[in-house]
Amino acid sequence: MAAYDTGSLRIAQNGRPNSLPGDELQSIQPEPYDEEAIHKTILVGDSGVGKTSLLVQFDQCKFQAGAFSATVGIGFTNKVVDVEGTKVKLQIWDTAGQERFRSITRAYYRDANALLLLYDVTNKASFDNIRAWLAEINEYAQEDVVIMLLGNKADIAGERVIRREDGERLAKEYGVAFMETSAKTGMNVELAFMAVARDLKMKKTRRPNEPKFNVADYVEQEKKNASCCS
Repeated sequence: MAAYDTGSLRIAQNGRPNSLPGDELQSIQPEPYDEEAIHKTILVGDSGVGKTSLLVQFDQCKFQAGAFSATVGIGFTNKVVDVEGTKVKLQIWDTAGQERFRSITRAYYRDANALLLLYDVTNKASFDNIRAWLAEINEYAQEDVVIMLLGNKADIAGERVIRREDGERLAKEYGVAFMETSAKTGMNVELAFMAVARDLKMKKTRRPNEPKFNVADYVEQEKKNASCCS
């Protein structure tokens, strides 16, 4: 799964790579971003956590209570978003969470650019299974895949069994971004997908000497900005 970026290396006469000096790194220009590139983004998690509802909320800005049966197999939709004037194309795959479809889901990990891993804050089993999902992701997905953990159904406060702190602690343990969402109210749904889109764009346009885009930091800053404006 390892990928090697030869853009920041210079081959010496002995055949060994030498790092470029800082001034030469600064002068290296990233490839222009290809707005036709399609970024495969997959929603994963147990059955019933709200993957389909989350996708419909992001794609159509609506919530249809009780309108969805369990996803059978896998399906996708395309969505173009604007990131600072650049069009980023997301191909968002909605997967089945049932065990009998897991082999199908695993096959789609390999060329995924981003994975949104969901659990239901009112369902402890869906949260307990997150470690198993992450183990699968680490085994089958690309090394540089963008991963975000989402605690969905955060609007159902009276039935909550998983605290926000529990989700934050687990995300920190695995080094992934985290937020709670509500497919019903739309809370943080757009922010989750836009954070992923921004990260995918930055991977293609970042200079070798520039710091990597941190999804978790971006999410926290955006949430702070939203609270200041509300």
